[in-house]
Amino acid sequence: MIIQVKNLSKTYEYYKKAPGIWASVAGLFHREKLYKKAVKEISFEIGEGELVGFLGPNGAGKTTTLKMLSGILYPTSGEAKVLGHTPWKREAAYQKQFALVMGQKNQLWWDLPAMESFILNKEIYEVPDAEFEKNLNELVELLDIKDILDVQVRKLSLGQRMKCELVAALLHKPKVLFLDEPTIGLDVVAQKNIRDFVKHYNRENKTTILLTSHYMEDVKDLCKRVIIIEDGEIMYDGDLVKLIEKYAPYKVLKITFERDVEKSDIDRFGEVMEFEPGNVILRVDREKAKNVAREILSSDLPVDDILIDEVDISDVVRKIFSNGKDNSLKA
Repeated sequence: MIIQVKNLSKTYEYYKKAPGIWASVAGLFHREKLYKKAVKEISFEIGEGELVGFLGPNGAGKTTTLKMLSGILYPTSGEAKVLGHTPWKREAAYQKQFALVMGQKNQLWWDLPAMESFILNKEIYEVPDAEFEKNLNELVELLDIKDILDVQVRKLSLGQRMKCELVAALLHKPKVLFLDEPTIGLDVVAQKNIRDFVKHYNRENKTTILLTSHYMEDVKDLCKRVIIIEDGEIMYDGDLVKLIEKYAPYKVLKITFERDVEKSDIDRFGEVMEFEPGNVILRVDREKAKNVAREILSSDLPVDDILIDEVDISDVVRKIFSNGKDNSLKA
């Protein structure tokens, strides 16, 4: 296994701060110490070349986990091995084999062209000249950023900056890549460009990738396996398809009519989720979806088009959070 995590925990210490000036004065002499368990004895393994989605609400412990696996944070307890190394020992041999890209943090020098940061990373990671040129040309072509290499980073769009961040992170050909919200704030076109690149890079280089994202399209498009964490605990670890089948035992039928229909005309086919006279969305049992679609098409209703679709993954994840921890589907 490339990544092995066993009973990993992280607890933050902080002090209680009461409001008011006298409380602040009293705090100079006595402060109540409090503890926040950000990650609670989590365990999982990830194999070579896997692209795993790491999901959870804000404050669930995702970024804290990535920071421990990249050696930025020391854990309170537990063990972790990445490529056979203990991350928080910060060995040079390990640091040259992984990369961390955070959508809300920049590694590029703000007032310099991205190319300057690429050259700096080349020296930091001791990448030979020939290998640097080869890797750079490959990444620049894949991400189509040749025309912006000499533009100051602060003058680039968010999407262009994220592409350059990926190049900077991948110039040394890491075996493990941690992606923390890489598409945050991007428009839908830029998001798709980043997804397409990550998918291609993972497929061609067999890079092990752990991805956090609040955009369910990222997860649906890239990940076969997902790990869901909430309040520092792993609630689900397994196949994305099985997750949908367990928590969404139904499918969605999206029907367009040639002319307006009455709601009473389609009530008998399933639960009406959305209704407009010419457009209807039905929810039906997963196993009955095809039969129901046939019934609708063979009825006297003026059907123009019908689409059988899965429920939105974000709805599935929200349902899991509302149900609490579930160990039944852990892989």
